[in-house]
Amino acid sequence: MNWYLVKITFAALCLVIAKKEVVFAQKIDTSNERVKTNFSISLPRLGTVKPRSTNEIESSNWLIGCETMDRDFTDYDQYKEYLVPLGIKRLRMQAGWDKTEKVKGKYDWAWLDHIIDDAHKRGLKPWLQTSYGNHNYPNGGGSNLGAGVPTSKEALEAWDRWVEAMVKRYKDKVVDWEIWNEPNFGDNQENTPEKAAALNIRTIDIIKRIQPEAKVSGLALGHIGLDYADRFFKVLAEKKKINLFNNFTYHDYAYNPDSHYAKVMQLRAVLDKYAPNIPLRQGENGAPSSPGFGRGALGDYEWSELTQAKWDTRRMLGDLGHDIETSVFGIIEMAYTSGPINRLNYKGIIKSDSTKRAIRPKIAYYAIQNVTAIFDHSLQRIKKLEPTYNRAFVPENKAEMTFSPGTDRSLAVYAYQHKDTKKQVFTIWANDYIPVESNATRNLSFSFANANMDTPVYVDIITGGVYEIPASQWKKAGDIYTFTDIPIYDAPILIADKSLVTFQ
Repeated sequence: MNWYLVKITFAALCLVIAKKEVVFAQKIDTSNERVKTNFSISLPRLGTVKPRSTNEIESSNWLIGCETMDRDFTDYDQYKEYLVPLGIKRLRMQAGWDKTEKVKGKYDWAWLDHIIDDAHKRGLKPWLQTSYGNHNYPNGGGSNLGAGVPTSKEALEAWDRWVEAMVKRYKDKVVDWEIWNEPNFGDNQENTPEKAAALNIRTIDIIKRIQPEAKVSGLALGHIGLDYADRFFKVLAEKKKINLFNNFTYHDYAYNPDSHYAKVMQLRAVLDKYAPNIPLRQGENGAPSSPGFGRGALGDYEWSELTQAKWDTRRMLGDLGHDIETSVFGIIEMAYTSGPINRLNYKGIIKSDSTKRAIRPKIAYYAIQNVTAIFDHSLQRIKKLEPTYNRAFVPENKAEMTFSPGTDRSLAVYAYQHKDTKKQVFTIWANDYIPVESNATRNLSFSFANANMDTPVYVDIITGGVYEIPASQWKKAGDIYTFTDIPIYDAPILIADKSLVTFQ
C-alpha cells in the first residue's frame, strides 16, 4: 500500500470536509427545465422565465429572511452564494445582543462584521433587527424567540449602549432597522404592549440620533393581535414618536395565504387611528416544504416542495396586490439545536440538514426567482378598479373585468402596468383553499376593459414556463381584451404583455 497516497487522500478529504459549504452545495440550475412538475397545458411553450440577479434589479417589493444566525441555527456562509441570483436585495437579520456581548461589557463583533461586510460587498441591503436580550444582566430579556424584553435599569442601560455601538459601527452599511421580534408571543407574559412600545421608543431615539436617515420598522407583531397593536400604537402616538417609524411589521401565518387579508385590513384600520400615512410591512412569512415533525408555524400539515412554492408565491403576489412589502421566511432551513428535541424548520427555500449545510435549492427558490424577474418597481399596481361580474371572485382588481358564467371558485386577480410603456400584466390564481399537490387546471374565460397589450403571453410562475396564447383564444375589441379557455389553478399564472417577460 502506498502510504504517501493514503496521507494525501486523507488530507484532501479533510479539506473537503472543512470547506463543505463549497463542495456539498448543489449549484443553482439555470436550465429551462429547472423545475419539473406534472403541470401540463395545451398552449404552445415559448420558453422559460429568465432569472434576474440583484444587480439587474434597481428595487422591488421583496425581502428575504436570513434569520436565526444570532442563535446559530443557520450559517450565512452556507447560503451566501444563493442570495444574489435569487433577485432580492434586502435581507432580514437579527443582530444578536447575547451573541455579541457574551462577556459583560465586552463586544465581539467579528461574527456580525463578517456577515454585514460580505452582504454589503454583494450589493445586498441588511435589514437588521435589534434582538434579543442578554443573559448577563438581571431581567435582561432572554436570547430566544418569545423571551421577555429587558426591563431592569441596568439591562436597559446596557441595551442602550449595545444599540448605540452597533448603529455607529454599521451606519455606513445598514440603513434599515427593526426593533425586537414578536413581543406579543412568548414565555414571558409580561411583554405588555406598553413595555414593547417603551423599548421601541428608546431604541428608535438612539438610532435616529446617530443615523437620522435610518429607516426603522416597529412592532414586529406575531400573528395579528388587534388589541395588542392598538395599545402599542397608542403609546407611540401619545409620546409623539409614532411618526419616527417608516413602517410597522406583522407576521401572520395562515394555512391559506389568501385568507388573512380581512384581518390585515383590520390592523390597517387600527394604525389609521394614529398614523394613516405609515405603511404596514409583512415582515416574516413562509410555508414548510415537508410534513410532520418540523419546527415552527404551520408544521402540522402535509406540505411538499410544490405546495410550499405555491404558498410562498401566493403570499408574495397577494401582498403585492395589497401594496404591502413582504419578506419571505426564509432563505434556508433552520436547524433548531435548543430545547429537548433538535428539529428543522422546513420553511427555508434551500434544503439543509442538522449540520446547517446547504444541500440544494427547492422548487420555491426557483419559483421566487420567477416572481422577482418580472415584478420590480417598474410595474405599478392598477388601483380603484372594480369587477363587473361576481364580486366574490376578485378582492381588488382591474375595472370592467368579467368571467365566463358557471365558474364556482374564488380567484385572486391583480393588475399592473409598466410605468413607462403602460403595458400590462395580470396575476390570477384560485385562492379559496390551501395549496394542494395536484396541478390540475380549469379553463376560464376573462374580459379586461381598458387593457393595453400588444402580444399577450401566459406564464406559469411555479415552473417559469412561458406560453403563447393563440389568436383563436383571445381577441381585442377597442380596449376590451377577451381571453378564452385560460388554464387556472391554485398557483399564480400571468396574462402579460410579452414585453414584460424576458425568457430563454
